[in-house]
Amino acid sequence: MPQAELNRLAAESRRETGANWKRWGPYLAERQWGTVREDYSSDGRPWLHFTHEEAVWRAYRWGEDGLLGITDRQCRLCFAVALWNGQDPILKERLFGLTGPEGNHGEDVKEAYYYLDSTPTHSYLKALYKYPQAEYPYQHLRSENAQRTRHDPEFELTETGIFDDGRYFDVQIEYAKAACEDILIRIQISNRGPEDAPVHLLPTWWYRNTWSWGPTDEQPSVKPSLRQIDGSSLLAMHETLGEFQIHADAGPDQQPPGWMFTENETNTWRIDDPESRRPSCKDAFHLAVAEGIEGVVNPEPEGTKAAARYHALVPAGGSVEFRLRMTATNQIPDQPFGEEFDRTFEQRIAEADSFSASLVDPGLSVDEQRVLRQANAGLLWTKQFYHYVIPRWLDGKSPPGQHTGPRTVRRNSDWGHLFNRDIISMPDKWEYPWYAAWDSAFHMIPFADLDPDFAKDQAILFLREWYMHPTGQIPAYEWNLSDVNPPVHAWACWRVYQITASLGDRDRIFLERVFQKLLLNFTWWVNRKDVRGKHVFTGGFLGLDNIGIFDRSKPLPTGGHLEQADGTAWMAYYCSSMLSIAFDLADDNPAYEDMASKFFEHYVSIAEAMNSLDGTGLWDETDGFYYDHLHLDGHSMPLRIRSIVGLIPLLTVDVIYDRVLDQLPGFRKRMDWFLNHRPDLSKFMTYMERGDPNQDGNGLRLLAIPTRERLSRLLWYLLNEDEFLSPYGVRSLSKYHEEHPFEYDLNGEKLRVQYLSGESDSGLFGGNSNWRGPVWFPLNYLLIEALERYHQFYGETLRVECPTRSGRYMNLRQVADEIRKRLAKLFLADSEGDRPCYTRGERFLNDPHWRDLVLFYEYFDAETGKGLGASHQTGWTALISPILKTLASRREHD
Repeated sequence: MPQAELNRLAAESRRETGANWKRWGPYLAERQWGTVREDYSSDGRPWLHFTHEEAVWRAYRWGEDGLLGITDRQCRLCFAVALWNGQDPILKERLFGLTGPEGNHGEDVKEAYYYLDSTPTHSYLKALYKYPQAEYPYQHLRSENAQRTRHDPEFELTETGIFDDGRYFDVQIEYAKAACEDILIRIQISNRGPEDAPVHLLPTWWYRNTWSWGPTDEQPSVKPSLRQIDGSSLLAMHETLGEFQIHADAGPDQQPPGWMFTENETNTWRIDDPESRRPSCKDAFHLAVAEGIEGVVNPEPEGTKAAARYHALVPAGGSVEFRLRMTATNQIPDQPFGEEFDRTFEQRIAEADSFSASLVDPGLSVDEQRVLRQANAGLLWTKQFYHYVIPRWLDGKSPPGQHTGPRTVRRNSDWGHLFNRDIISMPDKWEYPWYAAWDSAFHMIPFADLDPDFAKDQAILFLREWYMHPTGQIPAYEWNLSDVNPPVHAWACWRVYQITASLGDRDRIFLERVFQKLLLNFTWWVNRKDVRGKHVFTGGFLGLDNIGIFDRSKPLPTGGHLEQADGTAWMAYYCSSMLSIAFDLADDNPAYEDMASKFFEHYVSIAEAMNSLDGTGLWDETDGFYYDHLHLDGHSMPLRIRSIVGLIPLLTVDVIYDRVLDQLPGFRKRMDWFLNHRPDLSKFMTYMERGDPNQDGNGLRLLAIPTRERLSRLLWYLLNEDEFLSPYGVRSLSKYHEEHPFEYDLNGEKLRVQYLSGESDSGLFGGNSNWRGPVWFPLNYLLIEALERYHQFYGETLRVECPTRSGRYMNLRQVADEIRKRLAKLFLADSEGDRPCYTRGERFLNDPHWRDLVLFYEYFDAETGKGLGASHQTGWTALISPILKTLASRREHD
């Protein structure tokens, strides 16, 4: 059975006729409002320019959003559900959340929704939305969070009492593809409350508005349309997408639904008069259903937005079901909702179960399997259509009917080449409905197991000419494309190659393609971020937001520059990744031996600078730790903050096998010459050789920035529960700074860095994330990999106390597994049924409708495990999947 999904993936990859299985998927954003792309304000404040309430009546230009919906890969025709409980002031067409200025810890979605299942081709999809039966507490959420300070936790929807006594609907949405252009939709609404309750359901189709913005490459010559052709069917016509027939089955009352039509166009009257009720605009369904206004929908059964209108009284504890279908006109079935409809769902669910089971190691518990499946589902559901064309966006033209004045903030104006119109793996489709370069790199690791072709395509995408800057810089994220993320793309490409090669796909063409472009990016880093030309790097904020005392993405208020322990270590890590790629490519092409030599020697130069420049480099011999240095007026001063910045040098470890060198005589000759002329290497880095008794004398060589003695000192901090090792993984800042904050006097102002296990208590650097204590998955994952590489070389010859001062000694592979176990503990139910990551209150703890639902947060409180930040970040937090699988594999072998 897993073969059915694998066959679909293979056919899609070969571009076989009739195998366009990924043309439709969950590519609809959860939030399009409040994004940079939709910001045409004069002052560049997107949260204020396009609000949640305005999304009811304003058409989007660059994308669409909806409630657990689907769209095609160019977001031409969209589908999502809309709901009304008879109480809400707004038709529920999209998820609500607080904007950055409204939340006491920044933007935050205030909804209860869960991604439950997906196959890689989206032949089957399942998600759940919990819709309250009482009026949605929009104002309560806003006002309560407004009066809370940054020292208080966020006020969540589950705390409002809106779900008490089960007075809500579970809205389960499933999609099954009978063929790649034949999509079956099943919606089950369950009343969890003690009384019968009414609900209005509007399954809605609409076209993204590509016709209102003047001449563009997307402007159609003929406006698309949705037109009723009989009592239960529509014809959807689009000149590039093709024609589809849409069917709506009878509702629970056995009566066919009525159809409503309008245009997906801005209600321009509302710009001057918010109370106006212009007909045939985007807000017509809201006006007709939630406000009960007549005459606002299209009088004729045709438009660019259409909905079937169902109304049902759902019995207490009962469920009702709705069925719909969208089919290309050349594939119309005789009976849209006959037995074949149910059989298709049964078959696709069985195939999804089988595919999921094929990813499960035998040692996984039932609960671990549940977490793994939901993590994979979330990763697949957070693929999104992303569209952003800088020259067109900067053309200064406001959308129709809107007059915002001249745009004084011309964000990203130096990225005039950028043309993004692709399906991209997003960090979180509500909080971060835009890519971030280093997030995307981590996404590719779990994707390499699920969908190898997608993983490789995403890795290549960010290196293409319409993404990468002509200078070689990779775009960071839409708020500031020129910002700097940690350079982990080479590592991700190498790991994707390794993972897919282990599955029988040794794709040298992929590896060579990315290597050539990565050379450009590496050169950009060397030319732009090595201020003194001494192999010590600045870099900027490097994704770690508030980890230091200064905003590292801006000029320092002191003058001078920061020499960053993480920026420098990241570049050594970049070198080691490129070295590994060059080794593999040189196996077929000796020309790559020269590149291997280049990256080997560049690595050594960075290691030397990091450990010995100006006498000591960035290493502090007294503390036994790496620190950032403030370089000012020719002097260098360490900033003694024990943060994960000082542990990143651990990542730079690489193991070189003699069996590889034996195939590369040119590289070996050059390396031997280089090493003979550098007898001082052992003074400032690790370069060691040893034979491997288990490999018939096949030798190993170890490259690492820390010497073995420095490695041991760093591990003392890493594994110390009073420093970095928390019950739930590795902290981002040492707990030492809880009682001993670092302080710096800046012209009489005290700047302070203090350990805080949870959310940030300051608005500095954005304020909606915190690297001063919590556990973050990406760096934990990289540390785990590094420890295992050290173990490859040292084996049982290096055992350390874990935890520090515990009297328990482990080799470094066992240490890596200990960190894995602590990370896994975040999601797994304990003996009381509690999952540390998901604090919902006692009343939900053993509720069967809540207890098995898992969320994958952006980061985690280092002391309690509580999930923080974005709540659906099954981007990099999907790294729990390979972590669980490795633990299961270990249990099987041990």
